[in-house]
Parts: sequence; C-alpha cells; structure tokens
Amino acid sequence: MTLSKLLVAAGLAAALAAGPVSAAERISIGTGGTGGLFYVIGAGVAELLNKHMADTTARAEVTGASVENIRRVAAGQMTFGFSSSSTLYEASKGEGPFKEALPVAGMAYLYPAVLQIATIDGTGVKTMADLAGKRINLGPPGSNSAVLVQRLLEAYGVFDPSNAQFLSYTEGTSALVNGTIDATVVLAGAPTAALIDLGAQKTMHLLSIDKDKVAGMLEKYPFYKVYDIPAGTYQGQDEVVAAINDPATLFTVQAAPEDLIYNVEKTIFSNLEELGGVHPQAKAIKLDTAPNTPVPLHPGAKRFFDEAGK
Repeated sequence: MTLSKLLVAAGLAAALAAGPVSAAERISIGTGGTGGLFYVIGAGVAELLNKHMADTTARAEVTGASVENIRRVAAGQMTFGFSSSSTLYEASKGEGPFKEALPVAGMAYLYPAVLQIATIDGTGVKTMADLAGKRINLGPPGSNSAVLVQRLLEAYGVFDPSNAQFLSYTEGTSALVNGTIDATVVLAGAPTAALIDLGAQKTMHLLSIDKDKVAGMLEKYPFYKVYDIPAGTYQGQDEVVAAINDPATLFTVQAAPEDLIYNVEKTIFSNLEELGGVHPQAKAIKLDTAPNTPVPLHPGAKRFFDEAGK
C-alpha cells in the first residue's frame, strides 16, 4: 500500500473513531438502600427513561441516600438523585452536614417521606421515651434519616451515640428480628417494603411522636412537618401514628444540560400512570405539586413546568 493510501486509511479510521456516531446518553440516578422507596421509585424512573427516552441508558444506583446523593451529584458523579427536602435545602445553604453550599437545583417535589420508627414485641419499647438506653438503627451512614432521627431523639432527650447503629433499612429490620437492636427506622413513604416485610415476620409497632415534644424542633427546622400515618397502613396498625414528614425531592446539579433535564422531566411526567404502578406511593407524584421544590428549579425543569402551565 502506498504512503498516500496509508494516510487516507488512517484518516478514515480516525474519522470513524471520533465521528458523529450516536452514543446513548448515560444517566445515573442516586437513590438509597434497596429496602427504601428511593430505590424502588428510582428504579421505576430508570425503566421509564430506558423505555421512552430515545438513545438513553439509565441506571438506579444503590447509595446511602440523601447526603451521599447530593455530594455525588454535585461532584458530577451522578446525573440526578433523590433527596429529602430538608437535606437538599441545607446543601444549598452549606448547613447541617454540608460545610459549604453546593450547586444543587430542583427537579420535582415527589411525595411525602415519613420517618417511621419501628420496634417489635419483646424489646420493652412502647413509646419514644422508652428508647432511652436502647439500641437503635438510625439508617444508612450519610443518610437524611440518620440526621433526622438524631434531631428527634435529642428533642426527647434520649439520644446516645454509643447505642446508635448505622445500617441500611433492610439490614436494620433484620437486626431487629435477630434481637441485636431494639428499634429501627425508615424514612420513606408509607407503606414501605422494609416495614411490610418486618410486619410479616414479627408483631411490629410504630412509635408515635408527641407533637408538644417536637414543637421546638419544628420551630428550629421548619421544613419538617407532622404527618399522620393512617390506621391500617400496616398489618396490625389499628391507630393513627403521628410522625415527621420530610418530602422526597428529585434534584440535579445546576450545571446539568438544560435539554437533558427538560427531556427527563417530560418523560417522567408524560408517563406518571406507568410510574405509579411500581409502588402505591408513586401515585402521589403529581404535575400540580411537582414545581414546589425547596431549592430553585433547574432551567430545564422550569422550562418543562412553564410549558405545562405549572
């Protein structure tokens, strides 16, 4: 082969390697542990994007939930993620577990996320006050549940770091069944898979908060709200349980491409009925309430909601 032909062949190979070959958009979604709703609904969102968004490969990532998701999305390691509203707000201000403000942007308010504190027969725990001196799982390390539970236990004067454990929601229910802890928490919509499974194995009791006891905490952290879990939400739950609500929010980084976020929003909200099939709590995701995020909306999200008339 002549030198000129070699050069042409080399140029063609380079053009093919660097040319306009359509590559799938890779989307990584920060969720939480497999026993929580962040993961269940996040996997549903990934499936929607793979099915309905052209040239897209989306994957739900198992993480430590809110705090980890925010740090990784802000660092460009994931495309978008799930967070509790309080944690997302604190990240935008450099408060709470964040030493500096992070460039987060809202995508959508999703559904109520309720702090559910569960125990079983034989632990001696019947009320929040009974948690004094007891072993309790606060949730995954770096998660918003761990932050919220500590604040709640401090409001009751029963927080003891030496008795705190940091397990995933699934690990926490297993440890409760095995007798290595006395109570465990899940921050998610109710009902949630981890506690449904727990109730199927043992006689489960959810602890109810005293609204007067948490008044000071709610004044200090106004993004938390009291939420009543209706009777009958779980097997054997005959009474309403008062809990703390910290709504689930979808977010991204401010620098995320506008068209990408616009297309993600359009795909999700054009297929809400399908997404609602992954879990009853997903049916609470509504276009009307979606723009109500605790931080300013990403330009792509704002464009979508403006076009939708919201």
